[in-house]
Amino acid sequence: MSLLDGYAIKLDELKQHGNLRQFRSNRQHGRYIEINQQQMLNLSSNDYLGLAADLQLREQFFDETPSDQRIMSASSSRLLTGNFPAYEALEARLSQAFQGRAALLFNSGYHMNIGILPALCDAKTLILADKLVHASIIDGIRLSSAKYVRYRHNDLEHLRQLLQKYHLDENFNRIIVVTESIFSMDGDETHLAELVQIKQQFNKVMLYVDEAHAIGVRGEHGLGCAEQHGVIDEIDFLVGTFGKALASIGGYLICHPIIRDYLINSMRPLIFSTAQPPICMAWSDFILQKVFTLQQSRQHLQQISQYLKQAVQAKGFDCPSTSQIVPIILGESQKTVNKAQALQQAGFYIMPVRPPTVPQHGSRLRICLNRQVNTDDLDQLIALL
Repeated sequence: MSLLDGYAIKLDELKQHGNLRQFRSNRQHGRYIEINQQQMLNLSSNDYLGLAADLQLREQFFDETPSDQRIMSASSSRLLTGNFPAYEALEARLSQAFQGRAALLFNSGYHMNIGILPALCDAKTLILADKLVHASIIDGIRLSSAKYVRYRHNDLEHLRQLLQKYHLDENFNRIIVVTESIFSMDGDETHLAELVQIKQQFNKVMLYVDEAHAIGVRGEHGLGCAEQHGVIDEIDFLVGTFGKALASIGGYLICHPIIRDYLINSMRPLIFSTAQPPICMAWSDFILQKVFTLQQSRQHLQQISQYLKQAVQAKGFDCPSTSQIVPIILGESQKTVNKAQALQQAGFYIMPVRPPTVPQHGSRLRICLNRQVNTDDLDQLIALL
């Protein structure tokens, strides 16, 4: 065998089970995506508010941004020469929006999740994480020196039992509960208000909540589920991303100023990475101000999400969603791939999600709605199910 044969065999096994992935070249025009000269309604993007597809917004941004501020590279980490004014302006905007709490920016949501917990945790830390947290969070937990236990998905009673078990354990100085607000594969959400109530019963507990799929689409000003439930101040590590509804790139943390200063001095992905281009931070700041005013878009998104969920359930499919992410769980990978291809041929770009992204026998069609979709579009889709 050559050194490559083992990889070739594994690739063939993935193909045989319908789990082989490949890049697909595409062009996007507003709410449509074009692949191999076929135009389809894009129902696979995380551009929930349609801002990334808005050409007029881009034109406005460049019209309002002088050429000398269109800086395309930071050329170093923020601790060297990369701390441009655009970074500080965006962090100030976030701090003001999130009730005066400190804000810290990161290169991506993945970058953020693999760096925060390893920096904050030691052998005297226990992490209790929801069973379905994102891969980036799992990697961050594994990179840390903390002991960790996974609680059953969205089972806050199970979490309470674990807290009661470990809270008096002298081996742990702190317990960090880690969850997402809206989960990326099932589209369901944790009950943040109840989670905060549980936290308040245990003095060693801190909360880490990832709002990647909630920022922009929940809350009066689009600040996520934490704003929606009025618990911003009760979450110790409130993280999110600019790369989905906010149509940009990067991640952010809302926290206590002491935590911010500690991470600047201890978080390896932050210290040793070249910072994002300042123009990206300026664009994020520009978009964030737009998002604050999009209450009608958020309301429309909620209405069509509920409309689709009810229709999917009426067709007999399992659909746990309470958000704009609506999965249709089919189970077997090849069956899911075939159905996705049939929907694409009919003009709906919906992607199959297969193991290891989801559990074995949990393959699904993952529909991501956005404000540019209407009920007529959904009626045509539902008829094909």
